[in-house]
Amino acid sequence: MDIAGHSEATARRGLELTPFRGLRYDPDRVGSLASVTSPPYDVVVRPDGVHHLQSADPHNIVRLILPEAHTPSERTEQAADTLRRWLAEGILAADPEPALYVYEQSDGEGMLQRGVIGTLRVSEPAEGVVLPHEGVMAPVVAERAALMRATRANLEPLLLTYRGDGTAAEVLERTAEKPPLLATTTEDGFRHCLWAITDAADMALIQSDLAHHQALIADGHHRWATYLRLRDEQPAPGPWDHGLVLLVDTARYPLRVRAIHRLLHGLPVADALAAVEGLFQVRRLQVPLAEALAALADASCAGNAFLLAGDGAFHLLDRPDPALLARTVPADRPAAWRSLDATVLHAVLLEHVWHIPEDSPAHIAYIHDTAATVAKAERDGGTAVLMHPVREDVVRDLARQGVTMPRKSTSFGPKPASGLVLRALEI
Repeated sequence: MDIAGHSEATARRGLELTPFRGLRYDPDRVGSLASVTSPPYDVVVRPDGVHHLQSADPHNIVRLILPEAHTPSERTEQAADTLRRWLAEGILAADPEPALYVYEQSDGEGMLQRGVIGTLRVSEPAEGVVLPHEGVMAPVVAERAALMRATRANLEPLLLTYRGDGTAAEVLERTAEKPPLLATTTEDGFRHCLWAITDAADMALIQSDLAHHQALIADGHHRWATYLRLRDEQPAPGPWDHGLVLLVDTARYPLRVRAIHRLLHGLPVADALAAVEGLFQVRRLQVPLAEALAALADASCAGNAFLLAGDGAFHLLDRPDPALLARTVPADRPAAWRSLDATVLHAVLLEHVWHIPEDSPAHIAYIHDTAATVAKAERDGGTAVLMHPVREDVVRDLARQGVTMPRKSTSFGPKPASGLVLRALEI
């Protein structure tokens, strides 16, 4: 039984991974491979993170995944022009033959993750092959689609997980004993290595193993939704039938699950607290961030809990009024969904208490880094809402039932670095 809760026999088709000619930086044409990489586009804290990455190297991948210009059309045109120029100048070059790529991340403290990068057949959630666990925001999908159309490329792989039987993992481990195509250590301390698998027998072993499995989208829901949109826009068959992914066998390499925090623009902490008076228990914590997060973890064991920050202190919200939950949380979902912190945050606090639209960048930002969320709230006069992470088994159980979680409910990691290998459709 795979993560979708279906027997392998009932799946019409499994995961179909194909090799491609990876587009990679020429290490002799850039300062260093580390200096041209970036976290995934939605992890970069704008604008600080963008400017930091741009200054690291004039060819940093952030200039493609987060181009800066006055209008959306100018941004996509700029990215396309930049990619064409880098190809013409040899900054980026295609590998000589199609390959599947082994990608390894390690942190020097015992964490080791390996997966395989290839192009995966794009499938609808109803097929039960690639399963989302979160909803998406239409403006973000439109933005990513415009960028991919303009560049005719998949600029960064999304992260999928599956639970394999070890066949593919054995090929990956055997490959990782050889010298890598590239190896670099990024400023966060992670070491990244990449190998190409071009042997037909090894590729066939991986493909046949994956063909019996289904995958969960761990990171990249918007990019997968973009793949679906672009596939549907073209006559079939075509190059958009496949999209760039990293597949990790979590039976061999478990992922970490962390929270994604919210930054509420234009809502001072004092106003946020005044609005929840009598609806939640509120405790002021004049302690360091680590101690505040520990208090949040303890409170989360008993029910829904959140940390508000932005005024120099932390405020623990927990024990919501049961009557409030009963009248605001939709009753047509499983109990596990109704009790999620993200559900309560979006259905109760954002919609009914603070009246903040969840899909408006002018009102809310989704930030992975805890300290950065607090710092930005304090600087901008907004409210940081810090979340406790959801357990992986809860995510899998809801995906098994075909139930999507609220947007930006989880952060699986470590995430693949952007800039190590790209896919250009015409190459």
